[in-house]
Amino acid sequence: MNKTELIDKIAAKANLTKADSRKALDAALEAIKEALAADEKVALIGFGTFSVNVRAAREGINPRKNEKILIPEKKVAKFKAGAELADALK
Repeated sequence: MNKTELIDKIAAKANLTKADSRKALDAALEAIKEALAADEKVALIGFGTFSVNVRAAREGINPRKNEKILIPEKKVAKFKAGAELADALK
């Protein structure tokens, strides 16, 4: 499912126009992005939790030159499914 298809489903289920559904989805995604950028967790009970993890710096190998390189520390988004979502996937 892509974003347009998700907007169509939201519009149908919530009895909203597609324009209103797009605005609502964009606002929700922006709020999640801002919270994660501020290192906050976003917990949606029954759905799941979005959080930020830090990948430690590590040593890697450049496959072209076969030399060691340092891969810097990096923040990554993480999602853990909630109980209701996990049960729905069984």
